[in-house]
Amino acid sequence: MATMQVLDQSGQKVGELALKGEIFSGEVKPHLIHEVVKMQLANRRAGTASTKNRSAVRGGGKKPWRQKGTGRARVGTIRSPLWRGGGVVFGPTPRDYGYKVPKKVRKGALRSAVMLKAQEEKLIIVDKFELPEAKTREFAKILNDLSVTEGLVVIEGKNEVLERASRNIPSVKVLRVEGLNVYDIMRYDTLVMTRQAFEKLEGVLAL
Repeated sequence: MATMQVLDQSGQKVGELALKGEIFSGEVKPHLIHEVVKMQLANRRAGTASTKNRSAVRGGGKKPWRQKGTGRARVGTIRSPLWRGGGVVFGPTPRDYGYKVPKKVRKGALRSAVMLKAQEEKLIIVDKFELPEAKTREFAKILNDLSVTEGLVVIEGKNEVLERASRNIPSVKVLRVEGLNVYDIMRYDTLVMTRQAFEKLEGVLAL
């Protein structure tokens, strides 16, 4: 059975954590990671791009000149797409780019992303995170002891002190385990999880 080292905040080994074989076994599936990241990015798109077609542009109700006898081309409205200031042909309109993938695909992608970090030795399990006060300096020291310069820190639940202490470090993001997602795992170089958060993740993936 595969195991992971459990470190304390100073980076010293304090124990080991056995990985559940039925969850973290098999091969990493990059196509699942790709599909879920693509879905997440599509769901984040605002979809607010908008243009006006010839019926939405203001004015142009009167025919510019009579149909025949002027020697010029026939025109019905000054808001024709052929004219300056006219409507746009097939321009973008507000739309929702979001879509969903099956639950099994999302779970498989999350499992593959965590396994990939473990294989690359970029998964760190920490016994716990405790800060006496919300000071960025204290949090930065812990990251330095763990040799983390850019990482995603996953905690088991609400921790306002830790969350506030991390706000001024742009290369680090603190996330609660219920919000863990494939995009953030792949975006940051190192994945740091508390022991309780990792055990909660195993429980979710086992369902």
